[in-house]
Amino acid sequence: MTFGEKVIEYYRTVPLPKRLPKGVEVLYPFNDPTVLKLTQLFCTKYYSGSHPRTFLIGINPGRFGGGVTGIPFTDPIRLEEVLDIDNKMDKKAELSSKFIYDMIDVYGGPQDFYRDCYFTSVSPLGFVKDGKNLNYYDIRELQDLLEDYMVTELRKQIAFGAKSAAFSLGMGKNIAFLKKLNEKHQLFESIEALPHPRWIMQYRLKRKSEFIDQYVNTIKR
Repeated sequence: MTFGEKVIEYYRTVPLPKRLPKGVEVLYPFNDPTVLKLTQLFCTKYYSGSHPRTFLIGINPGRFGGGVTGIPFTDPIRLEEVLDIDNKMDKKAELSSKFIYDMIDVYGGPQDFYRDCYFTSVSPLGFVKDGKNLNYYDIRELQDLLEDYMVTELRKQIAFGAKSAAFSLGMGKNIAFLKKLNEKHQLFESIEALPHPRWIMQYRLKRKSEFIDQYVNTIKR
């Protein structure tokens, strides 16, 4: 199987967490046949071959990006305008997606980037509470309940073909938790941190090009 075929099969069968704190809901786009079709088109187009890729690990999908399209860090706008995959989804922009695809452009474009890299998240599915995005670490009970689930799902994806060094997208709680998981479960030989795209776009926008260079140079190194 190609790397892309493994990704498609994974998202067709990705399970829901069995336990969640009261009031927390899961973003599960893959029960929509349209999302599955778009995911298949993306994987076929950009994840050819069976060679290992560098894993870039976010927090969890958001309700305007991967939680809608099924493709991590990819909102409906970037899906259509950059990846050339037509879709009828509401064209709402997502800040992280904007940064990521500006970075991908500097990297060499989607074909070059996805030949080398694979986006995922500590949790493959996102969460909302009271209609707002929720990170897995925002509620300690949620983080604790999800730990075994997240390790199991990361291992499934690592089996697609992962390089030994991975990157956390997030330099605070995400990298701290990933390092803890890695020490306990030996998922990767090393995990380094990169600034989270949303943090860059919200708080360091004037230095965006500097952070894009940091991403590109670090990943290619």
